[in-house]
Amino acid sequence: MKVNIHQAKTQFSRLVERALQGEEIIIAKHGKPLLKLVPIQSQGQRPIGLHPRKLSEASIAASLAPLDEEALKDWYR
Repeated sequence: MKVNIHQAKTQFSRLVERALQGEEIIIAKHGKPLLKLVPIQSQGQRPIGLHPRKLSEASIAASLAPLDEEALKDWYR
C-alpha cells in the first residue's frame, strides 16, 4: 500500500496495525516513495555475551550469592 505523508499522519494508527499484520506500507511525498513502515523484529532475549562491558568472575559470583539477613529485610520493606 502506498500513502502520501498527509494520509500517513491522519491514519497512522490504522497503518501501524496493517504493517503489524504483514502489509507493506510505503509513505511517499509528491508520489516519490520515501519510507517503508515495517515492524521491528522481536528482540526476545539478548544472547549471552552482548553485555556492554565484560563482567569479572567476582562480580558474577557476587550477583549469584544469596542475600544476607539484613539485605533480605531491606528487600521486603
